[in-house]
Amino acid sequence: MPKQKWFDRKFDFVLQPEIYPLLVERLRGTPARIEERIKGLPEDQLTATAENQWSIQENIGHLVDLESLWAGRVQDFKNRLPKLRPADLQNTATYQAKHNEKQIFDILHAFRQERGKLIAELDQFDEEDAALVALHPRLLQPMRLLDLLYFVAEHDDHHLACITELLRN
Repeated sequence: MPKQKWFDRKFDFVLQPEIYPLLVERLRGTPARIEERIKGLPEDQLTATAENQWSIQENIGHLVDLESLWAGRVQDFKNRLPKLRPADLQNTATYQAKHNEKQIFDILHAFRQERGKLIAELDQFDEEDAALVALHPRLLQPMRLLDLLYFVAEHDDHHLACITELLRN
């Protein structure tokens, strides 16, 4: 597990709107990065759990579970809402999904499909839209659409780092 827990992360959103296309590409590439990272791993390694940690498969499933939140927050920006919808901080969907009982192909396919829908929506925005602002409900700080993309990309990488740590052990 990465040394810093996700909920302990602090963010300073200082990125320039010109990097919006770069962040979209970073998000577009996450499914391929995950597939490459776990290629050839046996099922028992994908579903192995350690104390208080999700398995590799559960980490990937969690990313699938959050795609609807990210898509919803993009809609919040599109609708010019003052505050973004909240996340389920208990990760109920992930715990109830029983990702270890699923086939990894199905989880990867679902992630690629859902992330593709998010990217298709993001491709409709431009750098001017990237500056739209709403309040993040947990961080209690203003967040631009651009910052949301950075936040999602960092969350993806957090779980990729979790997967790497599980592979090391």
